[in-house]
Amino acid sequence: MSINRIETLRLKLIETAEKYGMNSVKTIQCSQELDTLLIEEMRLKREAMKKQENLRK
Repeated sequence: MSINRIETLRLKLIETAEKYGMNSVKTIQCSQELDTLLIEEMRLKREAMKKQENLRK
C-alpha cells in the first residue's frame, strides 16, 4: 500500500465533496474507499510492529 495512493484519494475526496456536496453518493463512496485504504494501512503497520517486537524477544 502506498501513502501516495492515500493522498491521491484524499484529494479526490475533497474535490468530489466540493463539486457534488458532502452528502452525495459519489462523495460517500470516495470517503468509504479512503477509509478502507486507511484501515488496511494501519493493519499492515500494526503487523510490521508485531513482527519487530517478536524479533527482539
